[in-house]
This record gives sequence, C-alpha cells and structure tokens, in this order.
Amino acid sequence: MEGNCYNNETISFFYNRSGKNISKEWRTQDYVVVSLGLTVCIIVILANILVMVAIFTNRRFHFPIYYLLGNLAAADLFAGISYLYLMFHTGPWTMKLSTQEWFLRQNLIDTSLTASVANLLAIAVERHQTIFTMQLHSQMTNRRVILLISGIWATAIFMGMVPAMGWHCLCNLNSCSTMAPMYSKSYLVFWAVLNLLTFFIMMAVYTRIFVYVRHKSQRMSQHTSETRQKETVVNLMKTVSMILGCFVICWTPGLVLLMLDGMGCKSCQVLRFEKYCLVLAECNSLVNPIIYSFRDKEMLLTFKRILCCLCRRGNDRKNTLSGVHFNTLEQEERGPPPFLLSI
Repeated sequence: MEGNCYNNETISFFYNRSGKNISKEWRTQDYVVVSLGLTVCIIVILANILVMVAIFTNRRFHFPIYYLLGNLAAADLFAGISYLYLMFHTGPWTMKLSTQEWFLRQNLIDTSLTASVANLLAIAVERHQTIFTMQLHSQMTNRRVILLISGIWATAIFMGMVPAMGWHCLCNLNSCSTMAPMYSKSYLVFWAVLNLLTFFIMMAVYTRIFVYVRHKSQRMSQHTSETRQKETVVNLMKTVSMILGCFVICWTPGLVLLMLDGMGCKSCQVLRFEKYCLVLAECNSLVNPIIYSFRDKEMLLTFKRILCCLCRRGNDRKNTLSGVHFNTLEQEERGPPPFLLSI
C-alpha cells in the first residue's frame, strides 16, 4: 500500500473484497461465454473490415456520410479487437493480470464503445443537417470531416483513460463497484447516464427527421402523383426503427446493470447477468454494418465484388488481379446511391 492507496495490491484483493469471486478452474459457463464472445468478435472484425475496404475502393462512397460510416466501421473494428483481447484475459486468467494490465483491458473497451456511440450520434446529426437543408450530400469539407473524426477519437481515448487517470477506487475501497472492482461506483453511474443521454439525443434527432420528412411528403403528394416521397418515408421509418431498436436491445441491459451497481444495489445480482450483457453490447458493433451498409444496394454490390475477387485469387494464384475494379464512370452516370434517400 502506497500512502492511503492500494496500488500494489493484487487483482485478487479487489475482486475478493467486492464479492466478485473468480474461480481458478474453468467452468461450463466460462467456456460458453468465451466461445460466444470469440465468435462474435471474429464476425465483427471481418464484417467491419469489409465495410472499410468497400468505402475505400469505391469512388461513389467518397462523401462525408460514408466517411463517417467508415469511421464507425473502424470504431466497431477496434471494439472487436478490444473484446478479443478481453476474451483472452477473462475468467481464471483475470487473476494473473497486473493492475496496469487490468486497467488497459477496461480502457480499450471503454474507448472502443465510446467511439462507436459517438459515431452513431455524428451520423444522426449529419443526416439531420442534410435532410433539413434539402441536400443529398452534406456540404462538409474533407477538412471538417477529418476534424470531426479526430474529435470523436480524442473524446473516446480520453473517456477510456479517465478511470486510470484517477476516477478509480484504489484510494477509497468503500467506493469500489462490484462489476468492475477497481472502478468507482460514481464512474459507473456517470458512464450509464452519459450513454443513456446519448441514446435520447439520437432518438430525438431521428424522430424530428421522421416528422419533417413525413410532413414534407404529404405536402408534395398534393401536387404530384409520384410515390418516391412516400417510399422514402417508409424506408426512413424502417431505418429509424432498426437503429433505435437495436441500440436499445444491445445497450439497455448493460447500462441498467451499471446503474444498479453504481447505486450500490445489493439484491440486484448484477454479476449473474454481467457477461451476457457484455456480449450483447458487443453485438451492437456487428449490427451497425448491417443497418448502415447492408441496406445500400451499391454497398452490397461492392461487397460481392470484393468477395468474388478474393475467391478468384484463392482458386487461381496465377491470376494477376491487383484489387477490386470499379467502372466508376458507369456508376457515376447511374446517379447517387439510394442509401442516402433511406436514412
């Protein structure tokens, strides 16, 4: 113990004191959680790499909204890697970690999830600005997009480092939480409230977009027989429902557990559901590419070309394909991607 702090204590000291006892032997539930977690991590990593490659190689995706989608994929990719690291440092392996290694494990997760949520919020704001100004593409310059993306990662990194920088319980054992034995209870409450606030902001933004587009569609339908506006409203409603629904399903259980733990609820049995909520929260990084990318027909076509290219390379090593080739002139003549009309 250094002064009034317990910096030199082992991980077991904090876990035993908080009541989060970890078995020295691998149990069935440990194998189930780790196996499920590893499977989700691998799928998340591959899916988001595919999204990033598609956006990078197809010129039709070189617009602010797709740059943000690419950054979202990067954040979710980082989340997959962070959880992969966690899966190899959890269960009985946890007790072998040093205090610094434990904070690193948690900081990676906090950083990746903050970046993912911040990207979702940035995309919502970008769509709000674009639709209310009746534009197909945002007028943001590349410089502003880079600054926005940099700001997202700076915020995410800072939030990930906050506990290690001092918002922990190493110097006040009475404030230690149960789910994260070296995190302060007040930090868990702050983390849960911050994410819930972000969720409500997103809900408000997309609800306002939906009401505006529906009103605009009704006014235009009085002067034209075209049905594209109505189809846009339907697509928008589906997209908004998917975004909010998946966000609630993936995040609410874990946020509620964090809130209950931070408030010191002794009868809530937070440890019983912790690992499953953790895997469920990670699934949000898998759902994001599906919602924001797989609904785009052009993106799907790009995915198929990339995968077909990889298959051809695997079947014929003598093929001299240098990468994915796109008939960009032909694609430009087809007009803008339909995805932008559905979100």
